[in-house]
Amino acid sequence: MTPMLGQMVRSFFEDYLKVQKGLRPASIRSYRDTLRLFLNFVSKERRRPIIRLDTADLTVDRALAFLKHLEQDRGNRIQTRNQRLAALRMFFTYVASRVPETLDAAQRVGTIPVKRVAPPETHFLEREEVQSLLKRLPRAGRHAQRDRTQLLFLYNTGARVQEVADLQVLNLDLGDQPSVQLHGKGDKWRACPLWAETVKHLRSLLDQPARPCEQAKPVFCSRPGVALGRFGIYKIVRRHGAVLDTKGAHPRRVTPHLFRHTAAMHLLEAGVEVNVIRGWLGHVSLETTNRYAELTVRAKEVALRKCEPSLDPSAGAPRQANWKDDQALLEWLKAL
Repeated sequence: MTPMLGQMVRSFFEDYLKVQKGLRPASIRSYRDTLRLFLNFVSKERRRPIIRLDTADLTVDRALAFLKHLEQDRGNRIQTRNQRLAALRMFFTYVASRVPETLDAAQRVGTIPVKRVAPPETHFLEREEVQSLLKRLPRAGRHAQRDRTQLLFLYNTGARVQEVADLQVLNLDLGDQPSVQLHGKGDKWRACPLWAETVKHLRSLLDQPARPCEQAKPVFCSRPGVALGRFGIYKIVRRHGAVLDTKGAHPRRVTPHLFRHTAAMHLLEAGVEVNVIRGWLGHVSLETTNRYAELTVRAKEVALRKCEPSLDPSAGAPRQANWKDDQALLEWLKAL
């Protein structure tokens, strides 16, 4: 890679993504993985080491070949392919802003279409399931209080897992109007109200002798003073929530993000306005929040159809319940 391209890659990450765009570490790692795969692919195509690549090697044909390689050779899903394409578009645009000769390639990469794919099915927990899960949690043990508080906090706030991992004591206000400041995507902060029950558990967690209440300390720790990472939080939720996993045609796994969906659905069912929920969850676009409203409407339509009376005279009286036709069941009931 020539010094010019090497410096551009470095400034793309250090200045553009981190400073100008304010992306979080997880997002930056995603861009890093895309660039690493793409530059290695171009190096192989050009049959020269990465250190000898130049901006002239970054062509739209190689970008297309790379996307094809992701699907056919690496077996990536359409969603992953589209995510890599978005990263390539941003990188090519950045290079074009520094090297005008690459503007044509950047414009053509910008026209590569995103492949259509059905949106992933949105799952959530019913209120009874949440209550059942919280009741099952152990009340004694080294990390019992931490785990219970963490699951309740996820349900209360609908926070992203990285936002929970980054949470510090100084972000909490446990006073008369308790709330938490969450550091979300795009380096944006938002306030989220806390329930009295969540406040009670947070106070209990932070008052533990092994947890000195210092403002810059993480709230959820793997050991004193060491914050739980994203994967640590994921493992805790999986360990306690696996009992509520479902299989079959519509499988559901209990993960931290499932609590985010659950919070949104329950807020809607409680009558909270969609725009308020958008701010609660930190969605940039209202369209993202609207999908929960659509799910709620569909669920209500199904329930309404089930209790719709028939006005057709030929339909006759409602059919007798199946259990009334089961003589064996009736005999068993009589014997009770």
